[in-house]
Amino acid sequence: MPFTHLLLALLVVFIWGTNFVIIKLGLENFPPFLFATLRFIFSFLPWLFFVKKPIVNWYAIAGVGILMGVGQFGLLFWAMQKNISAGMASLVVQAQVFFTIIMSMFIYCERPKITQLIALSIATIGYIIVGWHSAENSQGSATTTLLGLFTVLLAAFSWSCVNLLIRSVGRVNMLGFMVWSSAYSVPILLILTVTIEGIDTILISLDQASWSGWLAVIWQALANTLFGFGVWNWLLIRHSIMVVAPTALLVPMFGIISSTWLLNESLPRWKIVSVILVLSGLAFNIYSDRRKNI
Repeated sequence: MPFTHLLLALLVVFIWGTNFVIIKLGLENFPPFLFATLRFIFSFLPWLFFVKKPIVNWYAIAGVGILMGVGQFGLLFWAMQKNISAGMASLVVQAQVFFTIIMSMFIYCERPKITQLIALSIATIGYIIVGWHSAENSQGSATTTLLGLFTVLLAAFSWSCVNLLIRSVGRVNMLGFMVWSSAYSVPILLILTVTIEGIDTILISLDQASWSGWLAVIWQALANTLFGFGVWNWLLIRHSIMVVAPTALLVPMFGIISSTWLLNESLPRWKIVSVILVLSGLAFNIYSDRRKNI
């Protein structure tokens, strides 16, 4: 992966990692499915009128839109409202890395090299340290439940399916793809918010939402969906999944750092060790790939 592409990947995971604090802010103003609906409405309007539809199969655009809108973010937002903490959610949703790699081995016959397996193992140790301590801290707490963990794992699986669908479309305009696929997310999300949350709740939330809640919606649409996933998907179709996907393991690391800075959470030694391990594993993975291309 060229250095400029690596910087793009790091920028995306930085945005995603710090985003979990912003998601919590959004959920203080909107119920989860309404929050997801608004996110994807602003991801395709008014951009749909200015961006040309990519020439790809409709099922790829619709599949990505539905899996991302309903499966990935609808479920994630629902779980984060009451059933899982922001830090734990940022960790569990990155199970998508492992789902993506395993499925790509069977679907696209992408076989990991020994160096990639070593690098992933190093990063995984850091990942496990975070998960172990997060589980210890959540014992006896209502903020993280088994239902929340299972729901976020389903969201992670949806994300991995999105990654693999993107690989099938080839090199297309990813901004256009994200805009048009977002339009497919809205109808089902709208049905869910009306059915589950109710018209009265929707109207009250829209009327009483603060400016910070609306800024959270705009950030979700522009920074996370159009820019973040546009760049991420652009990288996925140009590089091996074995190289791109593991960079997402940095998301919980950025989540830890941002929560320490913005929410005044503690930074114990185990967090520092886990960050070093994940960074080391990813650096080794990227270095081995660059050595191969020299």
